[in-house]
Amino acid sequence: MKGIENVKGPVFRPEDGGFDGELAGYQAAHPHRPDLVVGAETADDVQAAVRYAADHGLPVAVETSGHGRAVPLTGGVLISTRRMDGVHIDPVTRVARVEAGTRWAQVVTAAAAHGLVPPSGSSPEAGVVGYTLGGGIGVLARELGWASDRVRTIDLVTADGLLRRVTADSDPELFRVLRGAGHGLGVVTAMEIELAPGDRIYGGALSVAGEHVRALLGAYREWTADLPDGLTSSIGALPYPDLPMVPEHLRGRYVAQVRIAWTGSAAEGERLVAPLRAAVPTTGSLGELPYTQAATIFNEPDQPHPYTGTNAMLRELDPAVLDAALDITGPDAPVMCVLGLRHMGGALARPPAVPDAVAHRDAPYLLQILSLVDGTDVPGRLHRELMDAVAPWTAGRTPNFRFGEQAAKDWPIEVAGRAELAAERDPKGLFQ
Repeated sequence: MKGIENVKGPVFRPEDGGFDGELAGYQAAHPHRPDLVVGAETADDVQAAVRYAADHGLPVAVETSGHGRAVPLTGGVLISTRRMDGVHIDPVTRVARVEAGTRWAQVVTAAAAHGLVPPSGSSPEAGVVGYTLGGGIGVLARELGWASDRVRTIDLVTADGLLRRVTADSDPELFRVLRGAGHGLGVVTAMEIELAPGDRIYGGALSVAGEHVRALLGAYREWTADLPDGLTSSIGALPYPDLPMVPEHLRGRYVAQVRIAWTGSAAEGERLVAPLRAAVPTTGSLGELPYTQAATIFNEPDQPHPYTGTNAMLRELDPAVLDAALDITGPDAPVMCVLGLRHMGGALARPPAVPDAVAHRDAPYLLQILSLVDGTDVPGRLHRELMDAVAPWTAGRTPNFRFGEQAAKDWPIEVAGRAELAAERDPKGLFQ
């Protein structure tokens, strides 16, 4: 393995013990099958892996947790960054420096010690870097904006094997594209992200029974028409399996949950949510939470599973969109579908001080669809049917929430200047 003899972290080939374990991630569908895995522990390890791949004409992919895996790597070199998980908080500048393999749970905990919160997402186990390179829509997205808006510096190993500190001053075009459309332009070894003051939120999840979900979608459309930026909300609707580990009130039922996070007082939060409660019957309670428990609002599964999904950033939430979403993916769908609807706007719609590559930021809503992979073409067919049905109102798609090989090929990232930049900085197409 000439060229990587001095890598500090472990190196695996398919015949080595530990190879399959190193490939394991949250996404159980579309597994990577590389020729070589480098378990990087340092930026030097990443550089060595990239140089080795370039010298041997091999493609490169990188992964931390596997939450956002879209296209699996076949052959080539996979750089696993999960061992690079250092976090440093500067409470004076309110900046977190995170290494490539850091997960949001680590940043949330470290920031909380200083009365600060990051632009973290719904899953505490998702990798910070992959999430942020795709834009990043967080728990407090309408107040904090896209995670990529808050990035100050990026340490990047480029196709020539060099490690560069990329900033708005050092390389403004690369810095712009990395923040929002940054996958496949190099290997990030660390980044610095602005934090915000705060330690508590008012929120939780309200459940709505299946027979009221259609009414809920209509009510949500009206309710979100005029909300302050400090209130971020979304809906998740799915059929829950009839299994013992599922809470009894959800077991075997089609249920929608409205996830709410508000940064103001509990009294004002109750007043803001009251019209939605009055519109449809709900169960569940809202209350004050430390931000370290914000992910409990979503309560996403923590076990690996095979899934595929896509999304549509909507120019408007026409009633026809809501009807199509429920008709195609609702309780009568031939496979289990998780339907998501996120209220965007607020800080998400405002351009950052330093331009980034987030597209369609003026879209007021995001529609999501996710299904378990079952070995048939049914999930993909349903997803395409939904995307076709809502096409008249679709502005585009976000790189976040696109899972599965077909979705990534069907709807490529379209950002001004990105293709030209990739061709210039990676002319041999090293990075997948």
